Amino acid sequence: MQQNGSSGSNGSDGCSRERQAPSFSPLPAATTRVRRFIQERRTLPLPRVMVVFSAAEDTEKPSDAMSSSDSTEDDFRKPATPSPNLTLSKPLRSTLDTQEQEFPEVISLNVGGMYFTTRLSTLRRYEDTMLAAMFSGRHYIPHDAEGRFFIDRDGTYFGDILNFLREGELPHRDRVRAVHREAQYYAIGPLLDSLEDIQPLTGEKVRQAFLDLLPYYKDNLERIVEIAKLRAMHKKARFAKLKICVYKEEMPITPYERPLFNSLRFERSDSETKLFEHHCEVDVSFGPWEAVADVYDLLHCIVSDLAERGITAEQQCIGVCDKHLINHYYCKRPIYEFKITWW
Repeated sequence: MQQNGSSGSNGSDGCSRERQAPSFSPLPAATTRVRRFIQERRTLPLPRVMVVFSAAEDTEKPSDAMSSSDSTEDDFRKPATPSPNLTLSKPLRSTLDTQEQEFPEVISLNVGGMYFTTRLSTLRRYEDTMLAAMFSGRHYIPHDAEGRFFIDRDGTYFGDILNFLREGELPHRDRVRAVHREAQYYAIGPLLDSLEDIQPLTGEKVRQAFLDLLPYYKDNLERIVEIAKLRAMHKKARFAKLKICVYKEEMPITPYERPLFNSLRFERSDSETKLFEHHCEVDVSFGPWEAVADVYDLLHCIVSDLAERGITAEQQCIGVCDKHLINHYYCKRPIYEFKITWW
């Protein structure tokens, strides 16, 4: 009886476990959510673009215990996995690229706080310019509070830029340099070519051709400014004086040799040349060079370039080096005194 009872008891327990087993089987959370969506007859959300760009090897692999129970969830993930030959980002990018911005026929501009109005065709007059690229529709242009297209640039000479684009009008001579800088910024090649063919830029090109013979010219100009500043600060003075040697001939010569000097280059042998090598006792030295331009032309360049920096410079010849070299030869390079006034 006890065996039957025990067996009957065991049998009832076995039946009970068989009936209760399905209710205690572990279900993954994802399967529960899927079933809940099905019961509520709700539509599963479509996968977002972020899922498309995730690499296949980066996805986490399900554990062995959950692999069999996640089959239902995998069925919903498979449609979202892109094929190797399919890229969803390309059509999206191409669609964005083809949506070019459209402009009205009349354009209102705000250039550094100055307002201008012109036709769209005027801004697109020359294709290889910055303005044509800006208003091609391929680039974003910010607007000010009034809806005008904003260009973050000083607009003082922008009117001269528009006048050239409209009818080829060139600025007045005193505005040529400034407009030339603006034309460089906006990359307007035809305007640059036109400005460089008129004064003062034409004269500047000729002048620069002469200064190119003196590759040290800019460095020497910087030395003049630096020495004059240090001396004025040291003496607590309003001005400073410098001695500058400016000579055109390659070799120092005596007055007796000058009648025989028939070329721009005075020829001597290498051994004789070493006898005449020396440095004049000056602060800065310019020369020699081979050109028609003479010493006074170079002095004018030095004074005018200092004036461009707002530095007042006066010069006068105070004699020659007159250093004895050999026999009856003396250095006859002219020495100039420069007075640099700071205020």
